[in-house]
Amino acid sequence: MDLVRQGERTTVVARILGVDRSSVFRWRQAAARGADALAAQPHPHRPARLTERELQRLERLLSKGACAHGWPNALWTTARVAAVIEREFGIRYHHDHVGRFLRQRLGWTPQKPRRRARERDEAAILDWQAREFPRIAREAQQRDAHLVFLDESGFMLTPTVRRTWAPRGQTPVLHAWDRRDRISAISSITVSPRDRSLNLYFDLLPDNANVHAEDIVPYLRRLKAHLGGPMTILWDSSKIHDRSLLVRAFLAEHPEIKTERLPTYAPELNPDELVWAWTKYGRLGNLAAANTAALRDYIRTELAYARRHPELLASFIEGTNLPLQL
Repeated sequence: MDLVRQGERTTVVARILGVDRSSVFRWRQAAARGADALAAQPHPHRPARLTERELQRLERLLSKGACAHGWPNALWTTARVAAVIEREFGIRYHHDHVGRFLRQRLGWTPQKPRRRARERDEAAILDWQAREFPRIAREAQQRDAHLVFLDESGFMLTPTVRRTWAPRGQTPVLHAWDRRDRISAISSITVSPRDRSLNLYFDLLPDNANVHAEDIVPYLRRLKAHLGGPMTILWDSSKIHDRSLLVRAFLAEHPEIKTERLPTYAPELNPDELVWAWTKYGRLGNLAAANTAALRDYIRTELAYARRHPELLASFIEGTNLPLQL
Protein backbone atom coordinates (compact mmCIF):
# COMPACT_ATOMS: atom_id res chain seq x y z
CA MET A 1 0.00 0.00 0.00
CA ASP A 2 2.98 2.31 0.62
CA LEU A 3 3.98 1.79 -3.03
CA VAL A 4 0.48 2.54 -4.24
CA ARG A 5 0.36 5.74 -2.13
CA GLN A 6 3.70 6.76 -3.69
CA GLY A 7 2.06 6.56 -7.11
CA GLU A 8 3.23 3.10 -8.26
CA ARG A 9 0.82 1.46 -10.68
CA THR A 10 -1.33 -1.40 -9.38
CA THR A 11 -0.16 -3.77 -12.14
CA VAL A 12 3.49 -3.15 -11.17
CA VAL A 13 2.83 -3.80 -7.47
CA ALA A 14 0.96 -7.01 -8.35
CA ARG A 15 3.88 -8.19 -10.53
CA ILE A 16 6.42 -7.43 -7.79
CA LEU A 17 4.45 -9.45 -5.23
CA GLY A 18 3.50 -12.23 -7.64
CA VAL A 19 -0.24 -11.82 -7.09
CA ASP A 20 -3.25 -11.02 -9.21
CA ARG A 21 -4.25 -7.37 -9.73
CA SER A 22 -7.58 -8.10 -8.05
CA SER A 23 -5.72 -8.81 -4.78
CA VAL A 24 -4.10 -5.37 -4.84
CA PHE A 25 -7.46 -3.72 -5.52
CA ARG A 26 -8.96 -5.65 -2.57
CA TRP A 27 -6.14 -4.49 -0.30
CA ARG A 28 -6.75 -0.88 -1.38
CA GLN A 29 -10.40 -1.20 -0.43
CA ALA A 30 -9.43 -2.69 2.93
CA ALA A 31 -6.90 0.08 3.56
CA ALA A 32 -9.61 2.65 2.97
CA ARG A 33 -11.53 1.17 5.91
CA GLY A 34 -8.58 1.57 8.27
CA ALA A 35 -5.21 0.07 9.14
CA ASP A 36 -6.73 -2.77 11.17
CA ALA A 37 -8.46 -4.12 8.06
CA LEU A 38 -5.05 -5.06 6.60
CA ALA A 39 -3.97 -7.04 9.68
CA ALA A 40 -3.42 -10.78 9.26
CA GLN A 41 -6.58 -12.76 9.91
CA PRO A 42 -6.67 -16.36 11.21
CA HIS A 43 -7.56 -18.90 8.54
CA PRO A 44 -11.05 -20.29 9.15
CA HIS A 45 -10.29 -23.94 8.29
CA ARG A 46 -8.00 -26.70 9.56
CA PRO A 47 -4.30 -26.70 8.58
CA ALA A 48 -3.65 -28.65 5.37
CA ARG A 49 -1.35 -31.17 7.05
CA LEU A 50 -2.14 -34.06 9.37
CA THR A 51 -0.40 -34.09 12.73
CA GLU A 52 1.63 -37.14 13.75
CA ARG A 53 -1.17 -38.27 16.05
CA GLU A 54 -3.73 -37.92 13.26
CA LEU A 55 -1.36 -39.74 10.93
CA GLN A 56 -1.23 -42.74 13.26
CA ARG A 57 -5.01 -42.75 13.52
CA LEU A 58 -5.32 -42.59 9.71
CA GLU A 59 -3.03 -45.59 9.31
CA ARG A 60 -5.17 -47.57 11.75
CA LEU A 61 -8.29 -46.60 9.81
CA LEU A 62 -6.79 -47.60 6.46
CA SER A 63 -5.46 -50.87 7.89
CA LYS A 64 -9.06 -51.99 8.46
CA GLY A 65 -9.50 -52.16 4.69
CA ALA A 66 -11.74 -50.33 2.25
CA CYS A 67 -14.74 -52.57 2.98
CA ALA A 68 -14.78 -51.41 6.60
CA HIS A 69 -15.35 -47.87 5.33
CA GLY A 70 -18.35 -48.70 3.17
CA TRP A 71 -16.84 -49.66 -0.19
CA PRO A 72 -17.87 -52.98 -1.74
CA ASN A 73 -14.35 -54.24 -2.48
CA ALA A 74 -10.90 -54.25 -0.90
CA LEU A 75 -9.44 -51.60 -3.21
CA TRP A 76 -7.72 -48.54 -1.80
CA THR A 77 -7.53 -45.84 -4.46
CA THR A 78 -6.14 -42.37 -3.83
CA ALA A 79 -9.65 -40.96 -4.28
CA ARG A 80 -11.00 -43.27 -1.56
CA VAL A 81 -8.17 -42.42 0.82
CA ALA A 82 -8.80 -38.72 0.19
CA ALA A 83 -12.47 -39.28 1.04
CA VAL A 84 -11.55 -40.95 4.34
CA ILE A 85 -9.20 -38.08 5.25
CA GLU A 86 -11.86 -35.49 4.53
CA ARG A 87 -14.57 -37.42 6.38
CA GLU A 88 -12.48 -38.19 9.47
CA PHE A 89 -10.28 -35.09 9.75
CA GLY A 90 -12.00 -32.39 7.73
CA ILE A 91 -8.93 -31.90 5.53
CA ARG A 92 -9.32 -31.99 1.77
CA TYR A 93 -6.49 -33.48 -0.29
CA HIS A 94 -6.34 -33.75 -4.07
CA HIS A 95 -6.10 -37.43 -5.02
CA ASP A 96 -2.82 -36.84 -6.89
CA HIS A 97 -1.28 -35.52 -3.67
CA VAL A 98 -2.61 -38.52 -1.72
CA GLY A 99 -0.35 -40.85 -3.73
CA ARG A 100 2.75 -38.90 -2.70
CA PHE A 101 1.38 -38.64 0.84
CA LEU A 102 0.94 -42.42 1.14
CA ARG A 103 4.48 -43.08 -0.09
CA GLN A 104 6.31 -40.38 1.85
CA ARG A 105 4.44 -40.27 5.17
CA LEU A 106 3.06 -43.80 5.57
CA GLY A 107 5.55 -45.79 3.50
CA TRP A 108 2.74 -47.42 1.50
CA THR A 109 3.16 -48.60 -2.09
CA PRO A 110 0.66 -49.75 -4.74
CA GLN A 111 0.56 -53.55 -4.64
CA LYS A 112 -1.31 -56.37 -6.31
CA PRO A 113 -3.18 -58.42 -3.66
CA ARG A 114 -2.60 -62.15 -3.35
CA ARG A 115 -5.74 -64.26 -3.58
CA ARG A 116 -6.51 -66.59 -0.70
CA ALA A 117 -9.14 -69.32 -0.83
CA ARG A 118 -12.02 -68.92 1.60
CA GLU A 119 -11.81 -72.67 2.19
CA ARG A 120 -8.43 -72.33 3.93
CA ASP A 121 -8.08 -73.60 7.47
CA GLU A 122 -5.65 -71.03 8.85
CA ALA A 123 -5.21 -72.81 12.18
CA ALA A 124 -4.37 -76.11 10.46
CA ILE A 125 -1.92 -74.36 8.12
CA LEU A 126 -0.10 -72.67 11.01
CA ASP A 127 0.00 -75.96 12.92
CA TRP A 128 1.49 -77.76 9.90
CA GLN A 129 4.08 -75.05 9.48
CA ALA A 130 5.08 -75.03 13.15
CA ARG A 131 4.74 -78.73 14.05
CA GLU A 132 4.34 -81.04 11.07
CA PHE A 133 7.04 -79.63 8.82
CA PRO A 134 9.77 -79.80 11.50
CA ARG A 135 8.80 -83.46 12.03
CA ILE A 136 9.00 -84.13 8.27
CA ALA A 137 12.40 -82.44 7.98
CA ARG A 138 13.73 -84.25 11.07
CA GLU A 139 12.59 -87.68 9.87
CA ALA A 140 14.03 -87.03 6.41
CA GLN A 141 17.40 -86.21 7.92
CA GLN A 142 17.29 -89.36 10.07
CA ARG A 143 16.72 -91.36 6.89
CA ASP A 144 19.51 -89.45 5.11
CA ALA A 145 16.84 -88.45 2.57
CA HIS A 146 16.60 -85.45 0.26
CA LEU A 147 13.71 -83.07 0.83
CA VAL A 148 11.93 -82.53 -2.49
CA PHE A 149 9.43 -79.70 -3.03
CA LEU A 150 7.58 -80.59 -6.24
CA ASP A 151 4.98 -78.76 -8.30
CA GLU A 152 3.63 -78.35 -11.83
CA SER A 153 2.75 -75.28 -13.86
CA GLY A 154 2.19 -74.03 -17.40
CA PHE A 155 3.56 -71.28 -19.62
CA MET A 156 1.30 -69.65 -22.21
CA LEU A 157 2.39 -68.37 -25.59
CA THR A 158 0.22 -65.34 -24.80
CA PRO A 159 2.48 -63.10 -22.69
CA THR A 160 2.02 -62.49 -18.98
CA VAL A 161 1.44 -58.73 -19.00
CA ARG A 162 3.29 -56.68 -16.37
CA ARG A 163 3.53 -52.96 -15.77
CA THR A 164 6.44 -51.23 -17.50
CA TRP A 165 7.77 -47.68 -17.76
CA ALA A 166 6.85 -45.62 -20.84
CA PRO A 167 6.30 -41.96 -21.78
CA ARG A 168 3.02 -40.53 -20.50
CA GLY A 169 0.20 -41.16 -22.97
CA GLN A 170 2.21 -43.68 -25.01
CA THR A 171 0.99 -47.08 -23.84
CA PRO A 172 3.33 -49.86 -25.01
CA VAL A 173 1.87 -52.53 -27.29
CA LEU A 174 2.83 -56.23 -27.19
CA HIS A 175 2.39 -57.87 -30.58
CA ALA A 176 1.60 -61.46 -29.64
CA TRP A 177 -0.25 -64.46 -31.02
CA ASP A 178 -3.84 -64.73 -29.82
CA ARG A 179 -3.58 -68.48 -29.31
CA ARG A 180 -3.84 -70.83 -26.34
CA ASP A 181 -0.61 -72.65 -27.11
CA ARG A 182 1.20 -73.61 -23.92
CA ILE A 183 4.03 -75.62 -22.41
CA SER A 184 3.46 -77.57 -19.20
CA ALA A 185 6.34 -78.10 -16.79
CA ILE A 186 7.28 -80.09 -13.70
CA SER A 187 10.00 -78.92 -11.35
CA SER A 188 11.31 -79.50 -7.86
CA ILE A 189 13.65 -77.80 -5.42
CA THR A 190 15.75 -80.37 -3.57
CA VAL A 191 17.58 -80.04 -0.25
CA SER A 192 20.36 -82.53 0.49
CA PRO A 193 20.30 -84.17 3.95
CA ARG A 194 23.90 -83.53 5.00
CA ASP A 195 25.22 -80.20 3.73
CA ARG A 196 21.79 -78.73 2.91
CA SER A 197 22.86 -77.96 -0.66
CA LEU A 198 20.08 -76.87 -3.00
CA ASN A 199 19.30 -77.87 -6.56
CA LEU A 200 16.52 -77.45 -9.10
CA TYR A 201 15.32 -80.16 -11.47
CA PHE A 202 12.73 -79.62 -14.17
CA ASP A 203 11.09 -81.22 -17.17
CA LEU A 204 9.15 -79.58 -20.01
CA LEU A 205 6.35 -81.54 -21.66
CA PRO A 206 5.47 -81.51 -25.38
CA ASP A 207 3.48 -78.55 -26.66
CA ASN A 208 -0.14 -78.26 -25.46
CA ALA A 209 0.11 -81.32 -23.20
CA ASN A 210 -1.32 -81.34 -19.69
CA VAL A 211 0.57 -82.98 -16.83
CA HIS A 212 -0.81 -86.43 -15.94
CA ALA A 213 0.25 -89.19 -13.59
CA GLU A 214 1.90 -90.82 -16.61
CA ASP A 215 4.31 -87.86 -16.65
CA ILE A 216 4.91 -87.80 -12.88
CA VAL A 217 6.24 -91.37 -12.70
CA PRO A 218 9.06 -90.95 -15.26
CA TYR A 219 9.94 -87.62 -13.71
CA LEU A 220 10.28 -89.25 -10.29
CA ARG A 221 12.31 -92.06 -11.80
CA ARG A 222 14.77 -89.59 -13.35
CA LEU A 223 14.88 -87.54 -10.14
CA LYS A 224 15.72 -90.66 -8.14
CA ALA A 225 18.54 -91.48 -10.55
CA HIS A 226 19.97 -87.95 -10.15
CA LEU A 227 19.77 -87.84 -6.36
CA GLY A 228 20.83 -91.45 -5.86
CA GLY A 229 19.24 -91.92 -2.46
CA PRO A 230 16.09 -91.74 -0.34
CA MET A 231 13.65 -88.88 -0.88
CA THR A 232 10.84 -87.21 1.02
CA ILE A 233 8.56 -85.48 -1.47
CA LEU A 234 6.31 -82.61 -0.42
CA TRP A 235 3.49 -81.80 -2.84
CA ASP A 236 -0.17 -80.82 -2.90
CA SER A 237 -3.15 -83.17 -2.92
CA SER A 238 -3.59 -83.13 -6.69
CA LYS A 239 -5.07 -86.31 -8.13
CA ILE A 240 -1.96 -86.80 -10.29
CA HIS A 241 0.21 -87.20 -7.18
CA ASP A 242 -0.16 -89.94 -4.57
CA ARG A 243 -3.90 -90.18 -5.19
CA SER A 244 -3.11 -91.71 -8.59
CA LEU A 245 -3.00 -95.53 -8.80
CA LEU A 246 -0.06 -95.29 -11.19
CA VAL A 247 1.99 -93.10 -8.82
CA ARG A 248 1.04 -95.21 -5.82
CA ALA A 249 2.21 -98.33 -7.62
CA PHE A 250 5.56 -96.67 -8.35
CA LEU A 251 5.91 -95.59 -4.72
CA ALA A 252 5.11 -99.12 -3.52
CA GLU A 253 8.05 -100.36 -5.59
CA HIS A 254 10.33 -97.73 -4.00
CA PRO A 255 9.81 -97.64 -0.21
CA GLU A 256 12.82 -95.31 0.08
CA ILE A 257 10.59 -92.58 -1.39
CA LYS A 258 8.20 -91.06 1.15
CA THR A 259 5.55 -88.47 0.33
CA GLU A 260 3.95 -85.77 2.45
CA ARG A 261 1.04 -83.55 1.50
CA LEU A 262 1.14 -79.81 1.90
CA PRO A 263 -1.88 -78.22 3.61
CA THR A 264 -4.88 -77.69 1.35
CA TYR A 265 -5.15 -74.24 -0.25
CA ALA A 266 -1.69 -73.22 0.96
CA PRO A 267 0.50 -72.94 -2.15
CA GLU A 268 2.62 -70.29 -0.43
CA LEU A 269 4.23 -73.08 1.64
CA ASN A 270 5.78 -74.68 -1.44
CA PRO A 271 8.98 -72.87 -2.52
CA ASP A 272 8.61 -74.44 -5.97
CA GLU A 273 5.59 -72.15 -6.44
CA LEU A 274 8.00 -69.22 -6.16
CA VAL A 275 10.08 -70.72 -8.96
CA TRP A 276 7.06 -70.32 -11.23
CA ALA A 277 6.28 -66.82 -9.96
CA TRP A 278 9.89 -65.69 -10.44
CA THR A 279 10.00 -67.15 -13.94
CA LYS A 280 6.59 -66.08 -15.24
CA TYR A 281 6.19 -62.66 -13.69
CA GLY A 282 9.79 -61.62 -13.31
CA ARG A 283 12.09 -63.02 -15.96
CA LEU A 284 9.52 -63.71 -18.67
CA GLY A 285 6.99 -60.97 -17.96
CA ASN A 286 5.84 -59.23 -21.19
CA LEU A 287 7.64 -61.86 -23.28
CA ALA A 288 5.85 -62.19 -26.62
CA ALA A 289 7.59 -65.27 -28.00
CA ALA A 290 7.36 -65.92 -31.74
CA ASN A 291 6.32 -69.55 -31.19
CA THR A 292 6.37 -72.34 -28.61
CA ALA A 293 9.86 -73.40 -29.68
CA ALA A 294 11.19 -69.96 -28.76
CA LEU A 295 9.14 -69.98 -25.55
CA ARG A 296 10.61 -73.37 -24.65
CA ASP A 297 14.14 -72.02 -25.09
CA TYR A 298 13.39 -69.04 -22.84
CA ILE A 299 11.91 -71.27 -20.13
CA ARG A 300 14.91 -73.62 -20.22
CA THR A 301 17.31 -70.69 -20.04
CA GLU A 302 15.66 -69.13 -17.00
CA LEU A 303 15.20 -72.37 -15.08
CA ALA A 304 18.81 -73.29 -15.80
CA TYR A 305 19.83 -69.88 -14.46
CA ALA A 306 17.92 -70.57 -11.23
CA ARG A 307 19.62 -73.97 -10.95
CA ARG A 308 23.05 -72.32 -11.12
CA HIS A 309 22.19 -69.86 -8.33
CA PRO A 310 21.53 -71.69 -5.04
CA GLU A 311 21.22 -68.36 -3.23
CA LEU A 312 18.15 -67.70 -5.39
CA LEU A 313 16.69 -71.10 -4.51
CA ALA A 314 17.40 -70.34 -0.84
CA SER A 315 15.40 -67.12 -1.15
CA PHE A 316 12.43 -69.14 -2.43
CA ILE A 317 12.57 -71.37 0.65
CA GLU A 318 12.97 -68.37 2.94
CA GLY A 319 9.92 -66.83 1.26
CA THR A 320 7.76 -69.66 2.60
CA ASN A 321 8.79 -69.02 6.24
CA LEU A 322 9.29 -72.75 6.71
CA PRO A 323 11.59 -73.50 9.68
CA LEU A 324 14.36 -75.09 7.61
CA GLN A 325 18.02 -74.45 8.38
CA LEU A 326 20.07 -74.02 5.20
